[in-house]
Amino acid sequence: MKQLVVFLIFIFSSLSGISQNITAKIIDQNTKNPIPFAAIKTDEFKGVISNEEGYFTLLETAEDTEITISCLGYKNKTLSIEAIKAQNFIIALEESINELTTVYISSKKPNADSIIALARQNLSKNYANKLYKHEVFSRETAIIDFKKLDFVIEKTSHVKKRNLVSANRSLDSLSRAIINSKTSHFKDFKASLWVNDSLKTKLLVDKATELVDQKNDLSIEEVQNKAQHIILKYLDTTLTYKLKTGLFKIEDSLSLKEDFGEENNKNEYDTENLKGQTNYLLKRSQFYDNSMLSKILDASLYNYSFQDISFFNNELIYVINYRPKKSKSKYTGKIFITDASYAITKVDFEYAEGKRGSKVNLKLLLGVKYIENMRKGTVLFQKDTTNIYHPYYINFEEGRYFYVSRPLKFIENSQDRNKTSFDFTVEGNILTKQELLLTKNTAISQALFNEQTEVKKVPYLILNKYDASIWDQDQTLEPLKEMKDFKGGE
Repeated sequence: MKQLVVFLIFIFSSLSGISQNITAKIIDQNTKNPIPFAAIKTDEFKGVISNEEGYFTLLETAEDTEITISCLGYKNKTLSIEAIKAQNFIIALEESINELTTVYISSKKPNADSIIALARQNLSKNYANKLYKHEVFSRETAIIDFKKLDFVIEKTSHVKKRNLVSANRSLDSLSRAIINSKTSHFKDFKASLWVNDSLKTKLLVDKATELVDQKNDLSIEEVQNKAQHIILKYLDTTLTYKLKTGLFKIEDSLSLKEDFGEENNKNEYDTENLKGQTNYLLKRSQFYDNSMLSKILDASLYNYSFQDISFFNNELIYVINYRPKKSKSKYTGKIFITDASYAITKVDFEYAEGKRGSKVNLKLLLGVKYIENMRKGTVLFQKDTTNIYHPYYINFEEGRYFYVSRPLKFIENSQDRNKTSFDFTVEGNILTKQELLLTKNTAISQALFNEQTEVKKVPYLILNKYDASIWDQDQTLEPLKEMKDFKGGE
């Protein structure tokens, strides 16, 4: 019996050091508000970042592991997993105001234009874009909110009245279901992005997932497909149909027997699409001719004003506001610049008042209207062992208004060529948020880049709820509550 007790004590004491998953929240010590985008390091070049709600998760971490948390405007904090548990998984950070008063003493207000000019002069010293391999984790969130959806059967030459009533009832039911829903879609993938000396890239994807409600997949294309399928049920099922909108032919041989969306159910992504999404974010966080960030640093396009000083990792940081000077300038926000090297460590941006992106208004001619009415984001930079800064986290959000109204006509592929016409009108808003976490940056040679082989298709796993275990020890982005709570149909 005594030996059994000793054995159990040994087992339980051993278990106390076993690795486990830890989720914690970072807050401001005074306000208790969550702190987003704080860097949590478990090693010199390993760690995660807190999400917009202040949460982060460390996978398979031992209790005696020490982490260091750093965030702009706050004192660094180092503590063990055991200490985090003792604080009920809430970590409070203290503002670095006291540190600032001892480091920065001056009655002269820094000149914003001079600081921006020095940041421009030091770009080539502080940043490098070419011949690098980036380990990346990408997340795309898309939310579609339909405001209006109308289906009206205009005329038909051969469908019985009772069938028309049933068809209209089904279409009305579809409209109500769509209007009352808000479609969410989440796409994650982990990959290595290889960049050569001409900024051309290759994307090698390790793993990809898609979180979507398959019963309520309501993209604009899928909405049209569902409406077409309802109408086909009340037509002659032995025939096929040509589908036209105005003068344009859409389909040549539609049939009730067809499985709409079959091509989209292969559980594969085009690598070119994923690479395009990744390049889109990375290029907006780099400094080269005519890039978004380079334009923000152009004194002929923007006005600058000094706002404040802050502190990060024992470095003094200038906080500079910027706003458009000319009509072609679009953004307003803040730039954070180090006092020692004039490196830009963070950029916040959003459309200035009265500014917008692309706009297409062909409502009268083609029944199409599109406005990019919101864009905002954050880019965080981190320096490597050679003091070169790389993007560490990129957050990019866009909001778009859309309106599509088109007449659709089913024409029998028969001698009679009977026709059924209906109008399709849809209006709403799409919000997309793209995030990119760059966990490691390695210098490469052109020869090594040439050796990499990029595949055309990438398989992905369809999920109906978020599952962190899929990523094992991979460094990923902590999901927001809306993603954690998501439950889709099989």
